[in-house]
Amino acid sequence: MWRSIITFILFAFLFFPISATTITLYNKCSHPVWPGIQPSAGKPILARGGFKLPPNKAYSMNLPPLWSGRFWGRHGCSFDASGHGRCATGDCGGSLFCNGLGGTPPATLAEITLGQQQDFYDVSLVDGYNIAMSITPFKGAGKCSYAGCVSDLNLMCPVALQVRDNKQVVACKSACFAFNSPRYCCTGSFGSPQSCKPTAYSKIFKTACPKAYSYAYDDPTSIATCSRGNYLVTFCPHRR
Repeated sequence: MWRSIITFILFAFLFFPISATTITLYNKCSHPVWPGIQPSAGKPILARGGFKLPPNKAYSMNLPPLWSGRFWGRHGCSFDASGHGRCATGDCGGSLFCNGLGGTPPATLAEITLGQQQDFYDVSLVDGYNIAMSITPFKGAGKCSYAGCVSDLNLMCPVALQVRDNKQVVACKSACFAFNSPRYCCTGSFGSPQSCKPTAYSKIFKTACPKAYSYAYDDPTSIATCSRGNYLVTFCPHRR
């Protein structure tokens, strides 16, 4: 199955125009994922902001030049024929189509900014964690390193940060979202890299996922760059 997905991705990269940046969302989870897409201010909405992606399926799209935004996986969703419903994690206003809305924390985020000469991308746990995710660049120039969180943080989430659904831990809050404290949110007197340092909670995230953002000023070990690349965003990359 994995080889067939790679073949599909390579075909997509060859099929789309060379000048376009292609991003492929691949669901490697054992359950459906409903990807959410939120563009940055002033950028176009892609694929109406969300859709259903069954297990072992991939979906590719072209990103407009200089596009920036975020992708996340919604889990435990149920929608009616008109697209109204809810998700256990990552919900965006109770709709299948996020249409510019962000996901309700906690949710793992894949963030990307396309530049004239260089792209920037990362996987962020600043808004918490719900599903393991990764970003893998293809056919780019420069360092083009992998970014992501492959560990299942729901299994090691501290009790104070746990989100449960039907008695199961389905997501792990960030300390900022759980406690709304300047120390954890890097606001107020803690609003600079010098004053806002890693906490016991962010260190748990960073130890489990060293290639992901663990708190607001975790830039040096979390931002990846690539030039003229195409990108694969994988949900549940740890699953074989």
